[in-house]
Amino acid sequence: MSVMKRVSLIFRAKADKALDRMEDPRETLDYSYKQQVEMLTRVRRGVADVATSRKRVELQMTSLQKEIAKRTTQAKTALEQGREDLARAALQARGQLEQQYDDLQAQYTQLQDQEEKLTLASQRLDAKVQAFRTRKETIKATYTAAEAQTRINEAFSGISEDMGDVGLAIQRAEDKTAQMQARAGAIDELMASGALDDMVSGPRDDIQAELDRMGAGHGVDRELEQMKAELAQGSAPRQIESTPAGSSDGATTAPASAASTAETGEPE
Repeated sequence: MSVMKRVSLIFRAKADKALDRMEDPRETLDYSYKQQVEMLTRVRRGVADVATSRKRVELQMTSLQKEIAKRTTQAKTALEQGREDLARAALQARGQLEQQYDDLQAQYTQLQDQEEKLTLASQRLDAKVQAFRTRKETIKATYTAAEAQTRINEAFSGISEDMGDVGLAIQRAEDKTAQMQARAGAIDELMASGALDDMVSGPRDDIQAELDRMGAGHGVDRELEQMKAELAQGSAPRQIESTPAGSSDGATTAPASAASTAETGEPE
């Protein structure tokens, strides 16, 4: 295959694909229906033209009938007056008129047959056009409903172009929000650590900041000591209760130890 043939084939394929994407079946159906209506109009116009020609021939035939009758009367009158030559001329003229009448009669019959055929064709074509119109509207309604359902499904699934743009916008907004939150948190941490100064509250006092930090640490230490004391006070009654009230061993051992200490002056 030559280069030009390949280029031509590619161009036709791409053009066909583009046209197929641009084509709307509803518009195609409407255009086809319009063409059929125009065809039906031409057929009806043809029927009217044939009927007009038939009527014209009919008028000519009526005129010839009158002329033939006139020539017959003239021939009789000429014979009555003894003018055989005039009678012969009248009869010859009547013969020519009769020949013309016969030709018009054949033409009239032909036009009448043609008019009947065109009328029947017009009726059949009109029935087909009406049937096509009904089917066209049904197909258009079905296509419109399917198109709407497709767009709804694409919107719900997020694969449509519009919803895809919305999804990207939401994603970008969420990313920017997360970035701003991270930046705000980082700035707070830097300000708390002293790496950044608070330009609104004025210059930063490092000594006061250290004193505040130490004061906050002492406050925590005092709170821990207080919590330990409360825990110790709460556990003392439970230790006393755990010793049996009627125990004789503990009472005997304590005085003996005290006496031994008093005598020796040293604890055992």
